Amino acid sequence: MPFTFLIGGARSGKSSLAVRLASAFDGPVRVVVTAEARDEEMAERIRSHRAARPAGWETVEAPLELLPAIQGVGEPSCVILDCLTLWVSNALEAGGSDDEIDREARALASTLAERAAPAIVVSNEVGFGIVPANGLARRYRDVLGRVNGSLAAQASRSFLVVAGRGLPLEEVTS
Repeated sequence: MPFTFLIGGARSGKSSLAVRLASAFDGPVRVVVTAEARDEEMAERIRSHRAARPAGWETVEAPLELLPAIQGVGEPSCVILDCLTLWVSNALEAGGSDDEIDREARALASTLAERAAPAIVVSNEVGFGIVPANGLARRYRDVLGRVNGSLAAQASRSFLVVAGRGLPLEEVTS
Protein backbone atom coordinates (compact mmCIF):
# COMPACT_ATOMS: atom_id res chain seq x y z
CA MET A 1 0.00 0.00 0.00
CA PRO A 2 1.36 3.42 -0.83
CA PHE A 3 2.43 5.74 1.93
CA THR A 4 1.60 9.31 2.91
CA PHE A 5 4.27 11.97 3.36
CA LEU A 6 3.56 14.92 5.67
CA ILE A 7 5.90 17.92 5.55
CA GLY A 8 5.65 21.32 7.19
CA GLY A 9 7.20 23.75 9.61
CA ALA A 10 7.90 23.18 13.27
CA ARG A 11 4.69 22.93 15.33
CA SER A 12 2.54 22.90 12.21
CA GLY A 13 0.47 19.91 13.37
CA LYS A 14 2.20 17.20 11.33
CA SER A 15 2.35 14.65 14.15
CA SER A 16 -1.26 15.29 15.15
CA LEU A 17 -2.37 14.82 11.56
CA ALA A 18 -0.34 11.59 11.34
CA VAL A 19 -2.14 10.29 14.44
CA ARG A 20 -5.54 11.24 12.97
CA LEU A 21 -4.73 9.47 9.70
CA ALA A 22 -3.44 6.33 11.43
CA SER A 23 -6.48 6.25 13.73
CA ALA A 24 -8.63 5.51 10.68
CA PHE A 25 -6.69 2.25 10.13
CA ASP A 26 -8.54 -0.82 11.38
CA GLY A 27 -5.58 -2.69 12.80
CA PRO A 28 -2.43 -2.30 14.89
CA VAL A 29 -0.33 0.84 14.64
CA ARG A 30 3.38 1.05 15.32
CA VAL A 31 5.04 4.45 15.76
CA VAL A 32 8.74 4.58 14.85
CA VAL A 33 10.28 7.60 16.54
CA THR A 34 13.67 9.23 16.05
CA ALA A 35 13.73 11.70 18.97
CA GLU A 36 15.94 11.19 21.99
CA ALA A 37 15.27 12.85 25.35
CA ARG A 38 18.59 14.66 25.63
CA ASP A 39 17.22 17.46 27.79
CA GLU A 40 14.08 18.19 29.79
CA GLU A 41 12.43 20.19 27.01
CA MET A 42 12.76 17.28 24.57
CA ALA A 43 11.67 14.81 27.25
CA GLU A 44 8.49 16.86 27.73
CA ARG A 45 7.84 16.98 23.97
CA ILE A 46 8.22 13.20 23.81
CA ARG A 47 5.79 12.75 26.73
CA SER A 48 3.31 15.05 25.03
CA HIS A 49 3.51 13.14 21.73
CA ARG A 50 3.08 9.80 23.51
CA ALA A 51 0.06 11.11 25.44
CA ALA A 52 -1.58 12.19 22.17
CA ARG A 53 -1.46 8.63 20.79
CA PRO A 54 -3.87 5.82 21.67
CA ALA A 55 -2.55 3.63 24.50
CA GLY A 56 -2.56 0.44 22.42
CA TRP A 57 -0.13 1.73 19.83
CA GLU A 58 3.40 0.37 20.05
CA THR A 59 6.38 2.75 19.99
CA VAL A 60 9.75 1.78 18.52
CA GLU A 61 12.70 4.06 19.22
CA ALA A 62 15.03 4.27 16.22
CA PRO A 63 17.15 7.42 16.36
CA LEU A 64 19.50 6.06 13.67
CA GLU A 65 18.48 2.61 12.42
CA LEU A 66 15.30 3.52 10.54
CA LEU A 67 15.43 0.94 7.79
CA PRO A 68 15.72 -2.09 10.15
CA ALA A 69 13.00 -0.59 12.36
CA ILE A 70 10.61 -0.25 9.41
CA GLN A 71 11.52 -3.68 8.06
CA GLY A 72 10.79 -5.13 11.50
CA VAL A 73 7.21 -3.88 11.53
CA GLY A 74 4.75 -6.65 10.70
CA GLU A 75 2.69 -6.17 7.56
CA PRO A 76 -0.67 -5.95 9.28
CA SER A 77 0.52 -2.84 11.15
CA CYS A 78 0.16 0.73 10.03
CA VAL A 79 3.41 2.66 10.54
CA ILE A 80 3.95 6.25 11.57
CA LEU A 81 7.55 7.40 11.12
CA ASP A 82 8.08 10.56 13.18
CA CYS A 83 10.34 12.17 12.09
CA LEU A 84 12.91 12.36 9.31
CA THR A 85 14.08 15.76 10.56
CA LEU A 86 15.61 14.35 13.73
CA TRP A 87 16.85 11.25 11.94
CA VAL A 88 18.94 13.38 9.55
CA SER A 89 20.26 15.40 12.48
CA ASN A 90 21.15 12.20 14.36
CA ALA A 91 22.82 10.70 11.28
CA LEU A 92 24.94 13.80 10.67
CA GLU A 93 25.92 13.93 14.33
CA ALA A 94 26.92 10.25 14.18
CA GLY A 95 29.28 11.01 11.28
CA GLY A 96 27.12 9.77 8.42
CA SER A 97 28.14 11.04 5.01
CA ASP A 98 25.69 12.83 2.76
CA ASP A 99 25.81 9.90 0.32
CA GLU A 100 25.13 7.34 3.09
CA ILE A 101 22.14 9.31 4.34
CA ASP A 102 20.79 9.83 0.82
CA ARG A 103 21.19 6.10 0.05
CA GLU A 104 19.41 5.05 3.24
CA ALA A 105 16.59 7.52 2.56
CA ARG A 106 16.05 6.07 -0.93
CA ALA A 107 16.03 2.52 0.50
CA LEU A 108 13.60 3.62 3.20
CA ALA A 109 11.27 5.20 0.62
CA SER A 110 11.31 2.01 -1.48
CA THR A 111 10.64 -0.17 1.55
CA LEU A 112 7.70 2.00 2.61
CA ALA A 113 6.28 2.05 -0.93
CA GLU A 114 6.37 -1.78 -1.06
CA ARG A 115 4.53 -2.33 2.24
CA ALA A 116 1.06 -3.85 2.11
CA ALA A 117 -0.16 -1.82 5.11
CA PRO A 118 -0.26 1.98 5.18
CA ALA A 119 2.55 4.18 6.40
CA ILE A 120 2.70 7.87 7.29
CA VAL A 121 6.02 9.72 7.29
CA VAL A 122 6.57 13.05 9.05
CA SER A 123 9.30 15.58 8.23
CA ASN A 124 10.02 19.28 8.51
CA GLU A 125 10.48 21.70 5.65
CA VAL A 126 13.54 23.73 6.60
CA GLY A 127 14.24 25.35 3.23
CA PHE A 128 11.73 28.21 3.42
CA GLY A 129 14.00 30.49 5.43
CA ILE A 130 17.18 32.37 4.73
CA VAL A 131 20.40 30.62 3.74
CA PRO A 132 22.03 29.56 7.03
CA ALA A 133 25.24 31.39 7.92
CA ASN A 134 27.20 28.33 9.03
CA GLY A 135 28.34 25.36 6.97
CA LEU A 136 26.84 22.61 9.13
CA ALA A 137 23.41 24.28 9.07
CA ARG A 138 23.59 24.60 5.26
CA ARG A 139 24.64 20.95 4.98
CA TYR A 140 21.76 19.89 7.23
CA ARG A 141 19.24 21.90 5.17
CA ASP A 142 20.59 20.44 1.93
CA VAL A 143 20.66 16.80 3.13
CA LEU A 144 17.19 17.04 4.65
CA GLY A 145 15.90 18.61 1.43
CA ARG A 146 17.20 15.67 -0.60
CA VAL A 147 15.84 13.15 1.93
CA ASN A 148 12.42 14.83 1.81
CA GLY A 149 12.53 14.77 -1.99
CA SER A 150 13.32 11.03 -2.00
CA LEU A 151 10.38 10.26 0.28
CA ALA A 152 7.94 12.54 -1.53
CA ALA A 153 8.91 10.98 -4.88
CA GLN A 154 7.81 7.51 -3.72
CA ALA A 155 4.81 8.54 -1.61
CA SER A 156 1.35 8.03 -3.05
CA ARG A 157 0.32 11.33 -1.57
CA SER A 158 2.15 14.23 0.03
CA PHE A 159 0.78 17.12 2.05
CA LEU A 160 2.23 20.42 3.19
CA VAL A 161 0.88 20.76 6.73
CA VAL A 162 -0.04 24.19 8.06
CA ALA A 163 -2.10 24.72 11.23
CA GLY A 164 -2.88 21.00 11.34
CA ARG A 165 -4.36 21.02 7.85
CA GLY A 166 -2.85 19.29 4.84
CA LEU A 167 -2.49 20.99 1.48
CA PRO A 168 -2.04 18.36 -1.23
CA LEU A 169 1.27 18.54 -3.07
CA GLU A 170 1.09 17.49 -6.68
CA GLU A 171 3.90 16.48 -8.98
CA VAL A 172 4.26 19.02 -11.75
CA THR A 173 5.03 17.63 -15.18
CA SER A 174 5.79 19.53 -18.33
